[in-house]
Amino acid sequence: QVQLVESGGGSVQAGASLRLSCVVFGYTYRSNYMGWFRQAPGLEREGLAYIYAGGRTTDYADSVKGRFTISQDNAKNTVYLQMNSLKPEDTAVYYCAAANDFKPISRPLRAEGYDYWGQGTQVTVSS
Repeated sequence: QVQLVESGGGSVQAGASLRLSCVVFGYTYRSNYMGWFRQAPGLEREGLAYIYAGGRTTDYADSVKGRFTISQDNAKNTVYLQMNSLKPEDTAVYYCAAANDFKPISRPLRAEGYDYWGQGTQVTVSS
């Protein structure tokens, strides 16, 4: 049973940084997509970043490009999201997601391609 557990959320002032972690339990991926998403109240889930095959490919949504960085530590079975220059509009519940090994995803910043989700971690940014 694959489980994803996020941590690292919190309440910060605008301009601060946070690093989210997502530990994968129950499986060691060899080549898959891992993504970070967020959802604010009343809004759809938004894809922020993905990493493929342990870092061979990464990409970001325009809303976070240049501020957020996704990375992966295969030895720790963990994916990170480093968030810098946080803004109040970054306030949301942040989720990590994993697709099955070797599964192709045509649009990795969209939620429907992913098979497993974490429980989410709240990030609140005040002005």
